[in-house]
Amino acid sequence: MRVNLTVNGRRHEADDVWEGESLLYVLRERMGLPGSKNACEQGECGSCTVRLDGVPVCSCLVAAGQAEGREVVTVEGLADFAAHRSRAHPGSGCPEGACGTALDTARRWQARPAGPETREGGELAPIQQAFIDAGAVQCGFCTPGLLVAADELLERNPEPSDADIREALSGNLCRCTGYEKILDAVRLAAARAEGAV
Repeated sequence: MRVNLTVNGRRHEADDVWEGESLLYVLRERMGLPGSKNACEQGECGSCTVRLDGVPVCSCLVAAGQAEGREVVTVEGLADFAAHRSRAHPGSGCPEGACGTALDTARRWQARPAGPETREGGELAPIQQAFIDAGAVQCGFCTPGLLVAADELLERNPEPSDADIREALSGNLCRCTGYEKILDAVRLAAARAEGAV
């Protein structure tokens, strides 16, 4: 079957998708977006977290056909999504299919230090920079899912309590840390956003 979906703001088609194929497989293998990690394939670890119509989901549990006509944001599009959201749609999301990162651009994306350069320079989303600054990135396997979940939390709740942060990230497992640096990163991103207002 053919699946039509919007990924990181751009419309895409995935052809020859079989009925049992997961959204995670389509993103990684058919679209070349390997940021969402394939770890447990049971929705237990959160490494494959993406936003589906704005809601964080484990893409390993979503059948590709369920994404038909829907909006997906992956970690590859997170920086552009966050920058565009704060600039063009503060307090709300983008109209479906109107904005976002082209698939080829997302495939070529490389992190570069944040600075005065333009978005094309590869600067990071605020949550991504906070993870680096707080030392929350260890092996990096869980990081994409944590970033997507944390970004959604901060969009929905710009001043989260520690309990809010723990709840939002409760579906994401990290085997390298004690989670404190991850909590620090979310607190840092929230404090920076509050200071910028």
